[in-house]
Amino acid sequence: MNGKLVIVAGPSGSGKTTIVRHLLGVYPRLAFSISATSRQKREGEMDGEDYYFLSVEQFKDKINKGEFLEWEEVYPGTFYGTFRTEVERLWQADRDVIFDIDVKGAMNLKKYYPDQSISIFIQPPSLETLAQRLKKRKTETPEFFQQRISKAAEELTYASKFDKIIHNHNDLDATLAEADKMVGEFLELRTKS
Repeated sequence: MNGKLVIVAGPSGSGKTTIVRHLLGVYPRLAFSISATSRQKREGEMDGEDYYFLSVEQFKDKINKGEFLEWEEVYPGTFYGTFRTEVERLWQADRDVIFDIDVKGAMNLKKYYPDQSISIFIQPPSLETLAQRLKKRKTETPEFFQQRISKAAEELTYASKFDKIIHNHNDLDATLAEADKMVGEFLELRTKS
């Protein structure tokens, strides 16, 4: 049985993780797709809960074995991807799947499942606001911070390729309400089909 896919993407600091966590609380049928990554674990993160943490060599081996639905080298030497088995596992449990994913990964998933997915781009107010949000996190070196900002500028150009865009300005309640409405309407289609 195939379920639905809710693909949420946007630049780092756009608010996609906050929105995904909210939607998981609102729609019990949704289950989070845990991505694989070759990046280092951050403080408080758990393997198999936040990400599946792999070495670069392990990641490349799994690419060669065709284990990913999609994968991207998001930053030099830092890979992210979605295991085919992760989506199948959740569908077998009769769940719809929600993703918190990078922009190119979102495009690849949408191509793979065009009719059973909705792609939602989280649009920050501006690149400057995004930079301020990332600085507040204090999780990156100055060099990596610059990489993230450059990547974010590129990712913003993808917004029009998504099914829907949510403008995440400074009113979190309004942003979450908009996400609720979009996802609720999309998941409702599942019960009517």
